[in-house]
Amino acid sequence: APAAGSSFGKAKACILLFHLGGPPQHETWDPKDDAPVEIRGELKSIASNVPGIRVGELMPRTARMLDRICVLRAMSTSDNAHSSSGYWMLTGVPHQPTNSENSKPGAPNDWPSTAAVVNRLRRGKGGLPAAITLPDHIWNTGMISWPGQDGGFLGRTADPWLIHCDPSTPGFQIPGLSLASDVSASRLNQRLSLLEQVNHRLDAAERGEAMSRFDHRSQQAFDLLRAGKARRAFDLDRETPTMRDRYGRNRWGQSVLLARRLIESGVSLVQVNWTRMPGDTNDSPAWDTHAGNAKRLKNNLMPPMDLAYSALLEDLESRGMLQETLIVWMGEF
Repeated sequence: APAAGSSFGKAKACILLFHLGGPPQHETWDPKDDAPVEIRGELKSIASNVPGIRVGELMPRTARMLDRICVLRAMSTSDNAHSSSGYWMLTGVPHQPTNSENSKPGAPNDWPSTAAVVNRLRRGKGGLPAAITLPDHIWNTGMISWPGQDGGFLGRTADPWLIHCDPSTPGFQIPGLSLASDVSASRLNQRLSLLEQVNHRLDAAERGEAMSRFDHRSQQAFDLLRAGKARRAFDLDRETPTMRDRYGRNRWGQSVLLARRLIESGVSLVQVNWTRMPGDTNDSPAWDTHAGNAKRLKNNLMPPMDLAYSALLEDLESRGMLQETLIVWMGEF
């Protein structure tokens, strides 16, 4: 048990904001104002509300809230490949070998992600799982999925729920989250009973991991359909237009808002992945700003991030949730 007066261990939930590509440190959390321009870059820094701590000039809203933030400037994996370094950051275990771009899931790199560990160790509430990932999985050019995003050796039943979606679209709904118009609640229960009977009669010798995984997923789906609270958690129309504007009317901003709603509904960990946006090119996708770093940061990346991140801090604080919610802004580097 923590000692009296200890501040450790207050967090009951976590929102993990993962930025594919690696946000550049000089223009964000670790500006080098006294370095030569070829190191410093063309963007400057601004003061924050914490004396002595400066951040990139494209973070004005965040700078005003730095007294709520702990900045870690010394983390490094020393792995220069996106996917293998990302595996280390998502699992806490180095990839074998390091510096392996386009590495794929599978042994020996099958340690579970943080979200998967949470999903295995904590119970979901109200029909919702303990851990959810949205609005996309993390992948390299060619849709090569990174390792370290699933249950690994814990098995597929530990996988966090992965929801592919764009919460910024008008009339946004999670596919399959509502019953068809001709299916009543009683009819749904009859279907569940029939499914259980069929599964029970299958020869046990033929029921391998794939069938067990199917049973687990189908039960989750039925639980979600029958849980009105769970469906309401995904209903962004319950938010005021002002609140939705505050987070930003884009896929990232609305995904962060959805993460707050899910945490509020009892989900323990929500991982929001910033993956490729419409118009991203292979030479500088997401935060991998090899081409036109300053221009990409000014026009495409930092404005929506600064807006949504500061909105999340303010929103959680106003609801009395900030002291019990850990927010992690991270990338693979």
